[in-house]
Amino acid sequence: MQKRKLGKSNLEVSALGLGCMGMSFSYGPPKDKQEMISLLRGAVERGITFFDTAEVYGPFTNEELVGEALAPFKGRVAIATKFGFRLNPDGSPGFQGLNSTPERVKQVAEDSCKRLRVDAIDLFYQHRVDPDVPIEEVAGTVKDLIQQGKVKHFGMSEAAAKTIRRAHAVQAVTAVQSEYSLWFRNPEKEVLPTVEELGIGFVPYSPLGKGFLTGAMTENAKFESNDFRSRLPRFTPEALKANQALVDLLGAIAHKRNATPAQVALAWLLAQKPWIVPIPGTTKLHRLDENIGAVTVDLTSDDLRDIETAASGITIEGARYPEAIEKMTGL
Repeated sequence: MQKRKLGKSNLEVSALGLGCMGMSFSYGPPKDKQEMISLLRGAVERGITFFDTAEVYGPFTNEELVGEALAPFKGRVAIATKFGFRLNPDGSPGFQGLNSTPERVKQVAEDSCKRLRVDAIDLFYQHRVDPDVPIEEVAGTVKDLIQQGKVKHFGMSEAAAKTIRRAHAVQAVTAVQSEYSLWFRNPEKEVLPTVEELGIGFVPYSPLGKGFLTGAMTENAKFESNDFRSRLPRFTPEALKANQALVDLLGAIAHKRNATPAQVALAWLLAQKPWIVPIPGTTKLHRLDENIGAVTVDLTSDDLRDIETAASGITIEGARYPEAIEKMTGL
């Protein structure tokens, strides 16, 4: 597996990471624990060294899963986790809002270390920007945690360019994580130029459009009530039908390159910048192998131009999140 550095930091990781959320949370019921441990360890054996989780995934159960699965590989892998939500007091899935107060951030760091079975968190993201806590205060808190040896790198998720700049002035930001793919390109406007200028890595989550860009989903797709896609405007039958043109485009390029639509979608991201590290999630070994295959799909300049030309003529239908959740993002 090729390696990439996240910006100007010394955090070098596999060119593709693994998003772990869906193993415990959001995409239907939690998956079998032993199967997921096998999948996570299989990912390490295949060269993946970058894993993404968060305390809110479960809550807590995803960090515990990742911690148990990756314990034998201490020092060989980098685990990213996140703080920033005010969780439900009864421990049920979901959250009640945002909370990035210094006390909360420090507590999450302590608790996450225990669940992940590590002495220090490799990459600690603010999951969403908290409008009630100045970002300078948040960055300062993480800076203290880094000086104490409890955190190695600071990250931000779904933050606006100006917020990234303010945080970076207090504590160097190693990586910014935001949704980015051929069907959500908002980061290109301000965030990507900003992180490039500041020497910050970029980690696209949902690089396969929450499964849509794999080509395995039709307008008749049905989602269980505990699958959060059932509540997303972009996954209504009407939107799925309208957005099929994007999958058809990926399929055409994939046919030429003897690849799959998912591999082309990931290869397109990898071709954008050398400091971009997508983190596709999966719960299936054959999908993991398919995703890893994207690293060897070398899109030509003609391929990239064809994708750009065709994609510019496609209007994506449907908001990516309900309005209340979208308001929590800076994009």
